[in-house]
Amino acid sequence: MSPIRQNLQAVTATIVAATQESGRAPDAVRLLAVSKTFGPEAVLAAVAAGQRAFGENYLQEGLDKIRAVRQAGAPALAWHFIGPIQSNKTRPIAEHFDWVHTVEREKIAQRLSEQRPAGMAPLQICLQVNISGEASKSGVAPDAVAALAHQVAALPRLTLRGLMAIPEPAVEFEQQRAAFARLRVLYEQLRADGLALDTLSMGMSADLRAAVFEGATMVRVGSAIFGARNYNKV
Repeated sequence: MSPIRQNLQAVTATIVAATQESGRAPDAVRLLAVSKTFGPEAVLAAVAAGQRAFGENYLQEGLDKIRAVRQAGAPALAWHFIGPIQSNKTRPIAEHFDWVHTVEREKIAQRLSEQRPAGMAPLQICLQVNISGEASKSGVAPDAVAALAHQVAALPRLTLRGLMAIPEPAVEFEQQRAAFARLRVLYEQLRADGLALDTLSMGMSADLRAAVFEGATMVRVGSAIFGARNYNKV
């Protein structure tokens, strides 16, 4: 058994255990394998183990990988863009990805809407929220989420699915939960306000258990699946 297959099984077991502990259905949480800095061969190994959704942070690396994996004959995969978005990079994102988790400005959403090819399914969108108020982190401020959500939900060729956040790192389980709980409250407020949201993208390798306890529907896991990253390859 390949190391990536073993790691995927271990991560999946952790997710299932967390759903059981928190009283949620075992299939309530989807796993997004974050493959940044790893080559197409790593993605193909994960595909062989049954993984079908992959996240990329760096645009050119992601585009090259999408192309290489398709040329290798992989089945249909869902590609999620989870990195910062520059205005001059929206077109290739709109044309080649299925999901975007990092929309934080109406201008970016408008460009993605305008540049999404008409023949493709709507681009699935999560708004990135700066839930811990860190100056070093991207994301819309919590008190501005509602206005942005309604603006994005009205745009053609986009489907607003939910919220994403990367909280300030915390070691203690309850501290991790507290940050995720703040995002969940925002999500529930938007749903109560009439938006048909179904996705809370939160939790990574170090804090996915806390995220599941607070209602995550998608966790983004990289190093626990693929191993330590080598950023010199990027």
